[in-house]
Amino acid sequence: MKGEAERRRSDAHEHVPSETRSRIMRAVPRERTTPELEVARFLRAKGLQFRTNVRSLPGSPDLANKTKRFAIYVHGCFWHRHAACKKTTTPKDNAEFWRKKFEQNIARDRRNEEALRELGFEVAVVWECEVHDKPRLDTALRKIIRRAGVRRQPTR
Repeated sequence: MKGEAERRRSDAHEHVPSETRSRIMRAVPRERTTPELEVARFLRAKGLQFRTNVRSLPGSPDLANKTKRFAIYVHGCFWHRHAACKKTTTPKDNAEFWRKKFEQNIARDRRNEEALRELGFEVAVVWECEVHDKPRLDTALRKIIRRAGVRRQPTR
């Protein structure tokens, strides 16, 4: 059973005033996030060339190569709802708003991925929680690396 102080501390994390939550959410960067930079570093070590945040492609993939026809999205687990991930929490305040917001994000992600596949792109999604697990990252990006035809092995 939770003590009074622990319960209050727990409740404080669940019910953030809307002005504070808005400030926190505005501070989340759209581009050049730490997970995105980690994936880019990983791919460069494998010898892949790509552009970042390619606005001319559906959904502006985080990393893409139009010639080799691959696109990679580096998704935050919270915003894009990574199933069974501890980072996929839902704010208690304004729950209906968040439910709709997350459903729209998921639907948009699916539309963008499908549009890229229709253009002949291999599409990969890397989740924020996978970035520091190199074997898992390698597995997630195996098709992209194969499609790019890179023969060079990482130097590490």
